[in-house]
Amino acid sequence: MASENYPSRLLADAVQQFSRLPGIGERTALRLALFLLRLNKEEALNFGHTINEFVEHIKFCRVCHNLSDIEICSICNSKKRDRQIICVVENVKDVMTIENTHQYNGLYHVLGGLISPIEGIGPKDLQIDSLCKRIPAESITEVILALSATMEGDTTNFYIYKKLKYLQVQVSVIARGVSFGDELEYTDEVTLGRSIVNRIPFDKT
Repeated sequence: MASENYPSRLLADAVQQFSRLPGIGERTALRLALFLLRLNKEEALNFGHTINEFVEHIKFCRVCHNLSDIEICSICNSKKRDRQIICVVENVKDVMTIENTHQYNGLYHVLGGLISPIEGIGPKDLQIDSLCKRIPAESITEVILALSATMEGDTTNFYIYKKLKYLQVQVSVIARGVSFGDELEYTDEVTLGRSIVNRIPFDKT
């Protein structure tokens, strides 16, 4: 991006930073930067302060690896959740997607990705070992694998199933109301909710 195309170096820098966001091109970045200038100074500074607070203080739950403001997230802390079931998901967005279905009341475990040899992501790069440790430590009776219906998702499902096979825990997978190739976050809530309720044992798939 050529800064000489802008009347201000500060504006050029702001556009450059906004354009680094996913799905934001240079034109949209310019609109966002100019929008900030239309805010009063207090509102604009509050916007920046919120971003700083988010980056500086956001945490990952030390139990399930979900995003949290404190060391242990509100879901892991809740006494209203079924504490014998863990739903394994790829990322934080999937936790929010499943919560929106209102069909699941157990705990979660966020892997932080999927096994993908092409991208150089192996089991050690994910939170799989910490999942295995949670099973006996928390007396878990069922693990639901709720990963995207993709090649990477199925590979990760199978790897986790093999790891948990000897831990005396039931391993289930969400029903295939989610079509192959679909990512969980793009599945509608009704379909996803039914897929969780109608989950089946992994060894029956």
